[in-house]
Amino acid sequence: MNVTCRVLSKEEFTQALAIRLTVFVDEQKVPVEEERDQYDDTSTHFGAFLGRKMVGTGRLILIGPKGKIGRMAVQKDYRGTGVGLALLQEIVSHCRKLNLTEAYLSSQTHAIAFYEKAGFVVEGGIYDDAGIPHKDMRLVLEPPI
Repeated sequence: MNVTCRVLSKEEFTQALAIRLTVFVDEQKVPVEEERDQYDDTSTHFGAFLGRKMVGTGRLILIGPKGKIGRMAVQKDYRGTGVGLALLQEIVSHCRKLNLTEAYLSSQTHAIAFYEKAGFVVEGGIYDDAGIPHKDMRLVLEPPI
């Protein structure tokens, strides 16, 4: 599967939001008012494309020297195909280009193994976010040589 991942333009955000609404609101029953937040306007949004079709999305919030990855969502038909991992690797690569010291995220517990494949490590215990159990995960980014 030939997936292309990149930063989205402002005009492409509506496609990313549609994927998030399908995954989080429709499938996982997250309240719509919790899905869209104040960070959408200031985050860097990413898309995963098969040809011209966006099939996955994620965002990066810059907080000092750290990057918070969130809203990772892949359309149901494309899960387990490597799309999500390619997207995550693109976001982490972007963090490295910005010379960030670490990337962190809040993982749904069922997705922990997915993030571990990319080098993220669990920190702390389980907590509830929008009715779904989560754990924090972190990836220390080595400074460029």
